[in-house]
Amino acid sequence: MAVAGSTGPALSREEVDRALARLGAEHEAVESSLLALQDHAGRRLLEGAELTGATRSRWAVAEQLITRLWAYFDAYTSALTAARALRGRRRWPTQGELSELTELLRGSGVTLAGAGHLPTAAGGSPAGPAARLSERLSLQELLERMNGWYAEALDVVVTADAVWSALPARIDLLAAELQRTRSLAHSVGVRPGEHPSGDDLERITEELTALRTEVISDPLAFWAGASPSSAPGGGRPDTGRYDRAARALEDVRREVEAVLDVRQDAEQRLMRVRDVLSRADRTLNEARQARTEVLSKIAASVVPAVSGPPTELYEQLSAAADHRRHARWHRLSPLLEDLERRAEEELLRARDSLTAVTAPLAVRAELRGRLDAYRAKASRHGFAEDTFLVERHDVARRMLWSAPCDLMAAEQAVLRYQQALAEALAPPSATGPSVPVDRRGNHE
Repeated sequence: MAVAGSTGPALSREEVDRALARLGAEHEAVESSLLALQDHAGRRLLEGAELTGATRSRWAVAEQLITRLWAYFDAYTSALTAARALRGRRRWPTQGELSELTELLRGSGVTLAGAGHLPTAAGGSPAGPAARLSERLSLQELLERMNGWYAEALDVVVTADAVWSALPARIDLLAAELQRTRSLAHSVGVRPGEHPSGDDLERITEELTALRTEVISDPLAFWAGASPSSAPGGGRPDTGRYDRAARALEDVRREVEAVLDVRQDAEQRLMRVRDVLSRADRTLNEARQARTEVLSKIAASVVPAVSGPPTELYEQLSAAADHRRHARWHRLSPLLEDLERRAEEELLRARDSLTAVTAPLAVRAELRGRLDAYRAKASRHGFAEDTFLVERHDVARRMLWSAPCDLMAAEQAVLRYQQALAEALAPPSATGPSVPVDRRGNHE
């Protein structure tokens, strides 16, 4: 350590004592910080890890910074000890001693060797004046430099520790869940090369293995935002890849559970499909019989053809039953879902076919109902024996109850009977002389 030249007016005894007290408190704070850094779990992990990437380069710099910090701290301690020893010689120091104390406390009285060879975090330029073999600093300058280096080294240690505390444990938990899902998937036939979810499990396994290796070797690559030593909440571990793997595993788990559900209620679901197809067959048979009846009873009617039974669905149903017998649940699951949907569609199609085929019969029934209703109305109003109305009614009735029935002619006959009844029920004209007219249109 060397004593610098004059630094201005000498400090008073009180100023010297205050400066020594402040520097002593700062010395204790620096020592506590360095000891805490030395014992930090993140630093110990970094020292023992096989690092790669950004973490390897930044930790190489941080290690040198930590080594230099202890060297600077020793120099700081020596200078402070010398100043305390000089102050402790006598209660009332001489003017010369005060000048010397002033130079120790304020001047560039600390000589440091090799400061110019320390690299930066970027691995480029030196951290001190270039190409200097030694450097002279004041205690305050020495303290400021130590604070800067400490913050830089601490960022590396705390960031690595934060990532290692957050990600590997979560990855291990997800890997354990992956193993449980894999075992469950294997039990129901969801395997790589046989089911898409089996291939997904392989990809997730490879991703988690690679992710854990990268997190352990290069934790700083998985930090997002500001450094931990900055404002609270400024940064966090980057869990993007982990989150994507977790979502993919959840999708696979749901698919495997769906296959498990198939295994548990496959027989009931197959029976329901058989029942729906049986109902569709019965409906189609009914439609075919109705078509024969319509063609024989309704004249000049266009009746749509009725398709045969759904043979393709019965073949798929047989294949589904075979999958169940041989416990091929991963193949049964999508097939059964498709069968359930198509069986319902087939039943709806059969019902639509029956409705279309029986439409002429429905029209005839509606005309018969209308004719009976008009006949009942005529009876209520005293026209049951009206010759003209009886004649019109009998014509319409013969058309509707004959086979084959001409629906268009029968409808016109019903309309004529309706019109004749309406005329019979109409009140006489209130103006002009009454001219008797029969309902055939002739004047009397």
